[in-house]
Amino acid sequence: MRFEDLEVWKRSCRLSVEICKTLKNCKDFNFKDQITRSSLSVPSNIAEGFERNSDKDSVKFFYYAKSSCGELRTQIYIGLEIGYIAKDVGFNWKSEAEQISKMLSALIKSRTI
Repeated sequence: MRFEDLEVWKRSCRLSVEICKTLKNCKDFNFKDQITRSSLSVPSNIAEGFERNSDKDSVKFFYYAKSSCGELRTQIYIGLEIGYIAKDVGFNWKSEAEQISKMLSALIKSRTI
């Protein structure tokens, strides 16, 4: 199996691409940079964790990915409140980030048993 086969990696990649595309014209560079970086961190850490040689190392990176999901949800909330993200889009992103976080919890549990 490859990390590219993991549904959690696929979904987190799709979410990151959607965020990057949607916010590409955002004039607030600091906000755009922070939210895109946290969204990119999720699939990147999943891939890095999957490529590690031990479950202990893998789990550490899966936790990093899960933490980035929390950071991303926070930035989505803020983006919604300041009007940078449309409500329907932001609620969909938030929901997807929550689902990805749950999937990561299951992946972590499967590697720590």
